[in-house]
Amino acid sequence: MIRVVIADDEAMIRSGIRSILESDPRIEVVAEAGDGHEAVELVLRHRPDVVVLDIRMPVLDGLAAAGELAEVAPSTKVVMLTTFGEDEYVERALGGGALGFLLKAADPRELISGVCAVAGGAAYLSPEITRRVIAPYRDPDRARATRAREVMAGLSDRERDVLALLGAGATNAEIAARLHLVEGTVKGHVSALMSKIGVRNRVEAAIIAHHAGIVSGSGSAGD
Repeated sequence: MIRVVIADDEAMIRSGIRSILESDPRIEVVAEAGDGHEAVELVLRHRPDVVVLDIRMPVLDGLAAAGELAEVAPSTKVVMLTTFGEDEYVERALGGGALGFLLKAADPRELISGVCAVAGGAAYLSPEITRRVIAPYRDPDRARATRAREVMAGLSDRERDVLALLGAGATNAEIAARLHLVEGTVKGHVSALMSKIGVRNRVEAAIIAHHAGIVSGSGSAGD
């Protein structure tokens, strides 16, 4: 069972998040907080596996709360949830130790996938955020392209297909549909290829895909 604390200053939003998460039998919401300070207190009291933090909250915002939790409760994984997709928030959240960054406008299934992934120690970003972060890398120089191709040398054809779709910002469900696989098999391919190419999360994998030129519309990759 994945134990979760939710923190958002709007009661209706908290209720919606709880309903989404508890629709999955693997997840239990153990407490709700209305601000970042309360979130820290509840995490210390309940020691959940994951805390879902809204970025903009009174008293102590989500970014500050995430930074504090990294010091006082490092075993609790942090997922940031926000209506904002600005790059500065992503960089600050990930730099502060968050493993997940999700948009409130995303498909509810993403919230469940993100919490489960982060609980297992993996990073998870909404596909929209992934596309924003990798945008500067869509036209790699020759050296980066060469390094990316060397890194990819050990991948199977199927893992290359999965990596190309990660580069396009596809979710596991979307990859499964495109490749006619079950989602559990896709998760296995994603874990294997990330280990092989030595990246920590889907964003870094997507950047490799763009550097290698295997994403449709990503450019020449240095040829």
